[in-house]
Amino acid sequence: MDRTGRLELAGDVDHPLKLASVTKVLTALGVLVAVEEEVLSLDEPAGPPGSTVRLLLCHASGLPFDGSTPIAEPGTRRIYGNAAYERLGDLLAERTGIAWTDYVREAVCQPLGMDATTLQGSPAAGARSTVRDLLRLGAELLEPRVILSPETLAEATSVQLPDLDGVLPGFGRQRPNPWGLGVEIKGTKSPHWTPTQASPATFGHFGQSGSFLWVDPDAGVACASLSDQPFGDWAREAWPALGDAVLAAARRGRSAHHDAG
Repeated sequence: MDRTGRLELAGDVDHPLKLASVTKVLTALGVLVAVEEEVLSLDEPAGPPGSTVRLLLCHASGLPFDGSTPIAEPGTRRIYGNAAYERLGDLLAERTGIAWTDYVREAVCQPLGMDATTLQGSPAAGARSTVRDLLRLGAELLEPRVILSPETLAEATSVQLPDLDGVLPGFGRQRPNPWGLGVEIKGTKSPHWTPTQASPATFGHFGQSGSFLWVDPDAGVACASLSDQPFGDWAREAWPALGDAVLAAARRGRSAHHDAG
């Protein structure tokens, strides 16, 4: 979909499938809503000693993929993992007095009309959703109108600690490995899972279930896909090609609209 609201769909877009790590985007948005509501703040202590909410969100808290024992000093390495988001889910429940599932549902999913999205289990990987619902989320990330202020979205999609290196699962070590608050930022990463023609500002997330959502703010395009095939070599090949086709179609659509006008 693009900023004009033009939507192109393929397959059964209303069939719910596992989001796996794309769940982290929903959890992060719940945290950001809580920040706007002054329930918590980005730079308050959270996680291991020396870490903060911000560092948990951008995978720089020092926590490993799973587990509670830090493997690095906070702010020194980009260590992607689930542990940080488990902490964030606990923090949301502690501050709001309700389960992370209920808070994210009420703060993010319901306002966006993501009625087919279900939240359970892990705040790092426990959600299920549909392509149609993910595109509702993509529309908000293109033009924040419902759950976030433009200022908060700008902060979330800005690179946090830009010099940090790290491993992007499935694509190897990236130097640097830029992340925002809950979303990965393309930057100059290569290889990568987003379109080869996407701008460096492109952000999003993919999951080991074969799911992804990316947003190219410069092109004004959001793209989402779900699969019943786990992430693997097929995705490394197909996703960038699909994304390039989506961007090319968006450019043709804008050109046709301009010519018609």
